[in-house]
Amino acid sequence: MRTRLAGRHFFVALLAALVSIAAASAFAQQAPQSTFNHFNTGYPLLGAHFNVECESCHQAGRFKGTPRDCAACHNGTTAGGKSSSHAATGNACEACHTISSWQQIRYDHNSAIGPCSGCHNGSHAPGKPVGHIDTTAPCDSCHKSTFSFSAAKFDHSGISGQCATCHNGTTAIGKPSGHVATTQACETCHKSTTSFAGASFTHNGVTGNCASCHNGMTAIGKPSGHVATTQPCETCHKSTTSFAGASFTHNGVTGNCASCHNGTTAIGKPSKHVATTQPCETCHKSTTSFAGASFTHNGITGNCASCHNGTTAIGKPSKHVATTQPCETCHKSTTSFAGASFTHNGITGNCASCHNGTTAIGKPSGHIATTQPCETCHKSTISFAGASFNHSGITGNCASCHNGTTAIGKPSGHVATTQPCETCHKSTVSFAGASFNHSGITGNCASCHNGTTAIGKPSGHVATTQPCETCHK
Repeated sequence: MRTRLAGRHFFVALLAALVSIAAASAFAQQAPQSTFNHFNTGYPLLGAHFNVECESCHQAGRFKGTPRDCAACHNGTTAGGKSSSHAATGNACEACHTISSWQQIRYDHNSAIGPCSGCHNGSHAPGKPVGHIDTTAPCDSCHKSTFSFSAAKFDHSGISGQCATCHNGTTAIGKPSGHVATTQACETCHKSTTSFAGASFTHNGVTGNCASCHNGMTAIGKPSGHVATTQPCETCHKSTTSFAGASFTHNGVTGNCASCHNGTTAIGKPSKHVATTQPCETCHKSTTSFAGASFTHNGITGNCASCHNGTTAIGKPSKHVATTQPCETCHKSTTSFAGASFTHNGITGNCASCHNGTTAIGKPSGHIATTQPCETCHKSTISFAGASFNHSGITGNCASCHNGTTAIGKPSGHVATTQPCETCHKSTVSFAGASFNHSGITGNCASCHNGTTAIGKPSGHVATTQPCETCHK
């Protein structure tokens, strides 16, 4: 490439020399004849030198030994020299400048000794374009070619702008479509200039919701045992440093209560909870308190007394029938205690504790007067009939029962007397063996002393029509 450029420069110089010679010849034909031909000195006056006054170079009338190299004259005294802003180079002037004009330059980078920016400053040569990456690094840190600005070998050293000024999807690769949505500058997380991997993530400036990253792929998502909910993560999780300490809300929960209230994830049923197969939400309608549940008996697996113990729920009232039977033996309804189907099984109290005329039917007004408990005679719990009578505890006299209606009364042939039965009859198992007493006898002697009921007149008795008591006092 450099050989081709050098050839071009030589051709341009040669063409300029020929034009200058032609012009000099034409001038010589028009000008007065001179016996001196400058061409014969070996230094023809070509290009811009053609119109320079002789004394500009031949000072003090000196012709011999006049310098021929550019720098000998172009030293700022004899002729204009390098400007203060000239590119730093060890090359001779003629290596780049032609004799026609300072502006006609065939520049050779090989001899440049200053930094690129010494010339590429926008004045002498093209400088950094307005869209160039902001950097303090010298041009040659990246630009290794002197023929083209393209194919620069980029180095992040010296970059003074932030990442996004280049990494905008146009100048350099920008954020991918799946990047975390954030207002933070790239360099907040990306500390490396050799790889996007290994970024030190910070939640500051994140504009998307948690789930846009915490989806199990970009970042850790909900664990399999997480509460089932439609609420976004940030409803409960307020910290970006720990999942612990979330402020839980029941809004959006899609699982049933027991999926969390299992004693592990959240508080479960206490040991004294009503035994039931029903889900929590059947009774518990509030998510702020367990109190105030609307109870239903559906699904109850325990017996009634496990709750109806006077503490958890109302228990047996003080006047309840004394029994060892479970509540549900008689109480079939879960909406009312009334209408129970009573059974005597398990009754621990005596009959009178219920059969008192209030709780249950008591002794009828015509019942035998007795201090004995009902069960002394009444052995059946399905009928009052068939009682096995026992005289123990009877408080009334014999006639109160032995009246011919309640029990057998005096037979028609009984001794006529006003005495109560028990005056003579001392046994309650037999009428025989009575200890007779004449007190209260209302009939005459012969009504008994007839030789059948009692001893009668003996055969040797005085024959008389008088009644016995006429003589026998």
